[in-house]
Amino acid sequence: MSYFENDLPVPMYHIVTDQDAEKWFSYVKKSVDYDIYHTLHYHTLDKRGEPILFVYEEGETFIALPLLKRTIENANYCDFTSSYGYAGPISNKKFESLTNSLIANFKYSFVNFMQKNQAVSVFSRLNPFINQQFLLEKMGGLRSNGKTIYIDLMQPIEEQRSKYDKRLGRQIRQLRKKGYVVKEADTQEEIRLFTIMYNKNMERLEADKSYFFTEEYFSALLENSEFNCKLILIYDGEEMICGATVIWSDDVIRNHLSATSESHIHFSPSKLIVDEISLIGRELGMKFFHLGGGVGGKQDTLFKFKSLFSDLLLDDNIWCFIADESAYNKLVEEKKTGQSKDYFPLYRNVQNAVEQPKSYTNEKQV
Repeated sequence: MSYFENDLPVPMYHIVTDQDAEKWFSYVKKSVDYDIYHTLHYHTLDKRGEPILFVYEEGETFIALPLLKRTIENANYCDFTSSYGYAGPISNKKFESLTNSLIANFKYSFVNFMQKNQAVSVFSRLNPFINQQFLLEKMGGLRSNGKTIYIDLMQPIEEQRSKYDKRLGRQIRQLRKKGYVVKEADTQEEIRLFTIMYNKNMERLEADKSYFFTEEYFSALLENSEFNCKLILIYDGEEMICGATVIWSDDVIRNHLSATSESHIHFSPSKLIVDEISLIGRELGMKFFHLGGGVGGKQDTLFKFKSLFSDLLLDDNIWCFIADESAYNKLVEEKKTGQSKDYFPLYRNVQNAVEQPKSYTNEKQV
């Protein structure tokens, strides 16, 4: 399939790399809607590829798309993916206000960029709070990934809690009676202990090694100048029993990575920490607490756990774009991968069997 026509204009795009952090930061800040997942710092934490910001400009309007460039083993091609989380394109104009001609020119420029880089495909998890579908549905590759759950923090706290599952509400009240201490981490030792607790949590779940993180990762996540992040901990006396890295930007707060100590799993302090994060969000002036969805967009046990807190849903979408169908099909044949319609890109099915679920969901909390 070809996307090129003789009468299309010369592509008007440029690439921002990690060598020009200020320019990257400038595009993010000038966007009408953005999230921490669009920042350079967040992309540098993801070691799967080289972070780049594709920028198309036409007059005073720009569309920017943060990506990770990855090599494809034993092939003269590359592909692109997004960092874990809710990324996708951003702009200094609402996507709904963009003209059809500008969108067509963006598409032409992006495909030209993909061709020059011998890039086969691009995957991106989209942001449910930004209407990115308006732009990408005109390019192709837009797919539904189920639903994602959020809490409306603009309603009174009493109304929010009245919508909790009745059993959940009782459990949270019982947890508060236990006298647990909720605090923000303020020492490196607490970061170290949380890292140990988190990785033990992943061992218990028999998670893939890519779900494990170092103390340096959590320190870098917490200590940055591009987005907001704090580590919230719950103590039973002197023992750390639960924790969560909390991130927020614009109007949305999220529980990014969390864990519970094996000694207190049966008490489910994670239910208390979700309620606490909703209070923190209110203090920070956030409008929404995004809980996320299930693994791979499925209504699994994780989805059901989150649905105990709210029945407010948003469409969850992903972008699976093939720029070179011939090369894509060739790679699929060469890799002799299993034919799984839910996996993208299919030629990576053998190389990294857990990649798709991770790309589909940023929810690693338990």
